[in-house]
Amino acid sequence: MSGERRGHALVGIAVVASLVLVGVYLAAGGASYAPAKTADPCKHRPWGNPEGLEQIAQQFTLSALNGAACQLGVSREELAQALASDEAREKFADRYDISEEEIAKAVRAGLLRAVNDAEKAGALSPLVAGPIRDTIRSVPLDEVFQLLESARSLLNSAEGFLGPAQDFLEEFLP
Repeated sequence: MSGERRGHALVGIAVVASLVLVGVYLAAGGASYAPAKTADPCKHRPWGNPEGLEQIAQQFTLSALNGAACQLGVSREELAQALASDEAREKFADRYDISEEEIAKAVRAGLLRAVNDAEKAGALSPLVAGPIRDTIRSVPLDEVFQLLESARSLLNSAEGFLGPAQDFLEEFLP
């Protein structure tokens, strides 16, 4: 087979392969692809069985975001992006025509929901949940975002801070 014929054969094979690939894609439902809907933040999600501080912190955060997003009528993902920085929060407030105070109230409500969810799941003792709720309720609204920033810093450094004590503390978790 000459070089020219071999080249034509390879091009023909490539065309057939691409048509087969498109056919398989369409047969698998590719023509009607729609992105998955974001989850309704108002819908209650039961906690799994958290093992360790990291999983408890993750579920607590998701629960708090769901509670705040539900109150604001937005998705959890949109709110998480908005809370990433002051600038993002300002853009979010402008986009939805809500005040910083409304966002802070929603975040407070979300944090309270997370405490309730953690207590119901057995991940937080009622002896600890009560004082945490009182603390959340007593934080002035203008300091709620500073509280979030402090909590983020604390969680980021918790592993180094706790060190060997983390394993000891996790033995007392449900």
